[in-house]
Amino acid sequence: MNRKFVNKLALIPAIMMMVFVVGCNKIEYTDLADPAYLRVFNDLNYTLNMQDKDNKYPSLCMIIDPVLDASGLPTGGRVVGDFLDKREPYAPPYPSHVGNSASVQNPEYPGKESVLVGPVLNGFDLSSWAQVPAGKLRIVFYYRPYNNTPFFNLDESLKRDVVVDTTITLGVKEVYTLHVLQKDFITKKNGILLRQENFEKLSLSDSLAYVNFYNYSAKGFAEADYSLKPQGSNLVSFKSGIKERMNVYLTLYNGQIEPTKATILPSYRGKFMGTVERNTESNRVSPYYSFPLWAAAGSNGITTDLWQRFEFLAPELDVFENPYKDAPGNVSQTFANYASANCLLNGKTRINSGSSYLTNGYLLPNLLVNVHSGTNNPQTFATVSTIEVVNSNVYLTTIQRKYPVPIYK
Repeated sequence: MNRKFVNKLALIPAIMMMVFVVGCNKIEYTDLADPAYLRVFNDLNYTLNMQDKDNKYPSLCMIIDPVLDASGLPTGGRVVGDFLDKREPYAPPYPSHVGNSASVQNPEYPGKESVLVGPVLNGFDLSSWAQVPAGKLRIVFYYRPYNNTPFFNLDESLKRDVVVDTTITLGVKEVYTLHVLQKDFITKKNGILLRQENFEKLSLSDSLAYVNFYNYSAKGFAEADYSLKPQGSNLVSFKSGIKERMNVYLTLYNGQIEPTKATILPSYRGKFMGTVERNTESNRVSPYYSFPLWAAAGSNGITTDLWQRFEFLAPELDVFENPYKDAPGNVSQTFANYASANCLLNGKTRINSGSSYLTNGYLLPNLLVNVHSGTNNPQTFATVSTIEVVNSNVYLTTIQRKYPVPIYK
């Protein structure tokens, strides 16, 4: 046999071993003995109009305890969250972005990042929260170009544009949600708000759904001229924003398949839930309000077709009067007096209807989760949810605390 051919054959096992080692290269995680749990949202909105045409697109890089060279240029950090893009309208009760390689852009942190995440704590799945060091930390957010180049590989001139540089203090095994947001609409001042959550410490019922509300809009946004406000708000009636103080009402409907034919539950028609006030400084947690999972007549304790409508009204308005009377033909020009969110299906459906309760177009997902569980397909589970209004956008974060029964075959 040709000796050169034999020598080449001898190389095959070595080559295969190299491929195997490279293909099985595992991710090394830093073990944290006493971590805190952190989730980060980029609430900065990009407004496309003549006045703001020179504004930067809010693509960010987060660095906790940055390592700086002699010139102050960041070269590393204790925790790095790169490609932090604008947040999406819905943050579901599971880490939905993991494994999504279609784009490096990340709508939240940890999101797509391969990092240690939180455990199940008091029945709550914290896998959408990253484990980070507890204690006093320096946290810096930098603007970065909207491209695929990692932050530390960018040109030096592109690594000095600081959005926020501050310190935070995190408690051991405490749960935090951090928002990067605009504090003042006129001056364009940006900042952060770190909220220490308490949902994992509350005694909650599996038969009730819970929700709380925040208005993290910038100072002066609601009063600004309508022409200066973003054109692409995810729910049309929020385009004008909402005022400093708003009352929140809940209406429950039965029937998601044909929502325009849904019936209202009489005891939950315009039910007052509470008041929300604009705040971009205090990290206080808003109170949770609840409604029963099995509120509809004839509920069998397994599944329900309920969906929710939340209406935000200025205190001088009544929930049963016509909020559009001062803006005929324009449901987005509400002068910040009124906004509404319909929560049904998966939130990706647009309802084209003349019905008065579905005129705000795109939806948010249902606060009740319907999934296959054991022999039940589907089964309805309650959630703990948060609705946050930021200028002309509204966001829903949902956490599930009771889970489907495993399916054995």
